[in-house]
Amino acid sequence: METYGIEKLGILNPKAVHLNMSPPQLIEAAIRRGEGVFSNTGALTVTTGKYTGRSPDDKFIVDSPGVHDKIAWGKVNVPTTQEKFNHIKDKMCAYLQGREIFIFDGFAGYNFDDPVINCRKKFRVICELASENLFIHQLLVRPTPDELGDYGEPDYTIIAAPGFKTIPDEDGVNSEAAIMIDYENHMVIIAGSQYAGEIKKSIFSVLNFVYPEESILPMHCSANMDPETRSTAVFFGLSGTGKTTLSADPKRMLIGDDEHGWTEGGVFNFEGGCYAKCIDLDPEKEPDIYGAIRFGALMENVILDPRTGIPDFSDASLTENTRVGYPVNFIKNAAIPGIGNIPSQVIFLTADAYGVLPPISKLSEDAAMYQFVTGFTSKLAGTERGITEPQPTFSTCFGAPFMPLDPSVYAEMLGERLKKYNTQVYLVNTGWTGGPYGVGHRMNLKYTRAMITAALNGELDKVEYKHDELFNLEVPQSCPDVPSEILNPRDTWQDKEAYDKSAKNLAHEFYENFTKKYPNMPKHIVDAGPKA
Repeated sequence: METYGIEKLGILNPKAVHLNMSPPQLIEAAIRRGEGVFSNTGALTVTTGKYTGRSPDDKFIVDSPGVHDKIAWGKVNVPTTQEKFNHIKDKMCAYLQGREIFIFDGFAGYNFDDPVINCRKKFRVICELASENLFIHQLLVRPTPDELGDYGEPDYTIIAAPGFKTIPDEDGVNSEAAIMIDYENHMVIIAGSQYAGEIKKSIFSVLNFVYPEESILPMHCSANMDPETRSTAVFFGLSGTGKTTLSADPKRMLIGDDEHGWTEGGVFNFEGGCYAKCIDLDPEKEPDIYGAIRFGALMENVILDPRTGIPDFSDASLTENTRVGYPVNFIKNAAIPGIGNIPSQVIFLTADAYGVLPPISKLSEDAAMYQFVTGFTSKLAGTERGITEPQPTFSTCFGAPFMPLDPSVYAEMLGERLKKYNTQVYLVNTGWTGGPYGVGHRMNLKYTRAMITAALNGELDKVEYKHDELFNLEVPQSCPDVPSEILNPRDTWQDKEAYDKSAKNLAHEFYENFTKKYPNMPKHIVDAGPKA
């Protein structure tokens, strides 16, 4: 039996080893093994057990000599020892003995025509489950047969075994799950969690470590472009703020929905697929995502009618973080390969649970740097374990959970690019209006789309702006296809005093967060923030 070198990792005597199976073969294996069932449209549907979102408290980085001085250690980047990593890896590999193994060899990133700009990295993902191997097959960039023939050794190896549970007292971890990255030895292990997003985000964390050294800015953003002019826009934001939904615009080509790099040649997608939220999915509001849920896609924790297989996208009984993964070519207007020009616009997406930020505002270069470093949003229900309602948070660079280096590295790289290319920046609130969470309501998606369209096509360059003194933002007073009364958030609240109090409280939170985290930030950037 061919083992494709897994014995070098310590995985001995497997029952079978399947290398680079096609999606139909992986789906057939998953059904045979009882991992999932079909929806009425043919999407493989699985449940992921107790882990239905990322588990940040179970993520660790090996503190080895080669990376010790590079990592921004703290609550997000938690150190572990090489001995603990090796101990858990050895136990995981022993667990995998006698089991079927599924391997996918794929790429992260696309290469530009310029041979000097080499952005592609090779990942080998070794899975216990056929369904997880299907997921990463559809999410990464899939090699051609010729590329597989010349694949060679991977840059990084990932082992995912959700059936292997760690023992906290024995293994030196916090729960039965552990997500551990060994940057120096180019390996990731994922134990105890079947949530496929852990594989995806581990790859993102790796790229956020290696790309800056190659003068590539890694970004937690979606991206799309005009099909004629190829004018490109990127959308920063944490999970649930609308990156996937807002970048899937039928009038523009989708480059990617979540992770990109910015080089001298332009922007490129890290992935070859999308990972969209399904909760309350509406075929009229999100037709592209709805249409992508078909044979070849993997749905997680979506409840199906047991008789018809029809999904109930409003059912959050397992989690509000219901998901679907699919290849980007399931979107009709996807850009293949996932490459765009230098961004003309940058959109920061925030889900303000206080309901006090404007639905859209224009940022100066200094304000853009302030908002990027601050990364204000609300963690939405289900995206992380324990989050059951929106929680305001400040996530540096709109991606702190995945940024191993000091935030200043990413911020300085973005600032240099904004200045060099004169890129316009907007802050868009996809959160609440008319009051805070529980009183007001989420921004109307139709209006948010209209505001972003106006920003991208230059319509917002022609309108009058009003300066928001408290938040230090430039707020447009009109926008095509958007009621003017929603553009100034105070006007949407019945209780104006309550708005003023809530707005001042949020401005103070901005001030406290910035003062604590970034005491050495240049004054011109500090002055571009809210006036607490």
